[in-house]
Amino acid sequence: MTNPPADAQITFLPARDLAASREFYEGVLGLQLVLDQASCLIFRTTDQAYLGVCEHLEPLAGRSVVVTIVSDDVDGWCSRIEERGGTVETGPEHNDRFSIYHAFVRDPDGHHIEIQRFDDPNWSTSGGGQW
Repeated sequence: MTNPPADAQITFLPARDLAASREFYEGVLGLQLVLDQASCLIFRTTDQAYLGVCEHLEPLAGRSVVVTIVSDDVDGWCSRIEERGGTVETGPEHNDRFSIYHAFVRDPDGHHIEIQRFDDPNWSTSGGGQW
């Protein structure tokens, strides 16, 4: 039994100064900003891979780097993870602040892996999206 491929992947990094991060990732690296969530900016790195920089991550001990698997089937991913002996630590649940539905698991080294669906209409992983 295998999981369907994810729709996209995002790596989230902490940012001390979001304006400086935006200037670097957008201005210096030339990455396209695809979603501004006020305390978190998401940039496209490839067709279906993204980099997020977020002010709110830094103070959260043990959650400074988050790898996010984007999928419309968060519940299915969580069921499969639990069926295979994994533990879903939080969720699945709605997060109104970021307009997402998500859950968190940890890998064997304690890294947070988020399974997430965007409910924000400004997010689209399909070729015909807003960007």
